[in-house]
Amino acid sequence: MNVIFKNATVLDNQSPFHNKKADLKIENGIIKEIGLNITAGNDFKVVELENLHISQGWFDSSVSFGEPGFEDRETIANGLNTAAKSGFTDVALQPNSFPIIDNQSQVSFVLNKANGFATALHPIGAFTKNSDGTDLAEMFDMKNAGAIAFGDYTKNLDNANLLKIGLQYVQDFDGLVVAYCQDKTIKGNGVVHEGLVSTRLGLKGIPSLAEELEVARNLFLLEYTGGKLHIPTISSAKSVELIKAAKAKSLNVTCSVAVHNLVLTDEVLTGFDSRYKVTPPLRDENHRKALIQGVLDGTIDMITSDHNPMDVELKKMEFDNAKNGTIGLESAFGALQNVLPVETIIEKLTNGKSVFGIEKLTIKEGNKASLSLFTTDGNWEFTKENILSKSKNSAFLGQPMKGKVYGIYNNGQLILN
Repeated sequence: MNVIFKNATVLDNQSPFHNKKADLKIENGIIKEIGLNITAGNDFKVVELENLHISQGWFDSSVSFGEPGFEDRETIANGLNTAAKSGFTDVALQPNSFPIIDNQSQVSFVLNKANGFATALHPIGAFTKNSDGTDLAEMFDMKNAGAIAFGDYTKNLDNANLLKIGLQYVQDFDGLVVAYCQDKTIKGNGVVHEGLVSTRLGLKGIPSLAEELEVARNLFLLEYTGGKLHIPTISSAKSVELIKAAKAKSLNVTCSVAVHNLVLTDEVLTGFDSRYKVTPPLRDENHRKALIQGVLDGTIDMITSDHNPMDVELKKMEFDNAKNGTIGLESAFGALQNVLPVETIIEKLTNGKSVFGIEKLTIKEGNKASLSLFTTDGNWEFTKENILSKSKNSAFLGQPMKGKVYGIYNNGQLILN
């Protein structure tokens, strides 16, 4: 589709038009012209939106869509449409489907399902077969089929030697290992952050030590092996410190944090609402502030929605028995604007492309158009009517939002809300 975006504020610190208002003329998916008062013929759609801002397309480094196997939670088609209307031009799909994405054919299956959509899907292959932590999966074959990284989503790899071997093996083809960090024995039967709230509510706690021990171990392994390691969805102040120290030693480590861990604390658990049961758990205000600081000082490389749909039967039960996970694509931008400057948000929603080997497309003439469209204005409340996912398990229902996403332009397609 040929489009002219009128009077848009460009937010792209790699673009000569950063922080400037301009018109963007896009023809056959390519940015043909950026300037003022651009006109074109009838074959162009003119888009004029209130306080329109345009940035490089956003990337979410952790989404789950269910398909294959859990289509009742979410399908790839609806998941990608939800991502597009939430401002994301690219998403990394976790391998936690049924069957697990642990081989070449499963990677090809999800890529075929995602073909033709505005939002591009990038599969993460399982690190171990069936994500059971016993044997390494066929990572080289999956890389050749289109997998961008390898990890077992929220399953900690107990076998340190297997992680060591894996980190060494993937260096032959420049692979990226994603290692979730939570020691099962320290976690035990814990369901929420160990602290004043868990004590007051009588819920079993998960100490931040469960995460920090594994972060420290995995950083030691990385220092020994070399290679590239990504630590997803950290939640503790000590984890930020450990990763900051590792970066100071020039280890090739990156990390992400989930939107809900930046915005919410365990204080929301007072009503025993299982929508707030996530992994890692929502922690206290001291941890939340440390995560915010880690984002601001560059220790934390990217922010993810960690979008994980769960059907109502898995959430509407006793807190101890409910499944972990919240959807987050639809609420990500509006929630983040309450705690971070918009330029920081854009940086952290686009940085991950470089880490995961996805091309970053600067907003300049001659480049392919991969754009997120949004406004920074407006205060509102997130309700069920704002949910686009098949599942409704959002931790942000009733939460204040600031600014709204208009949509995206990507893969030659314009998707607007």
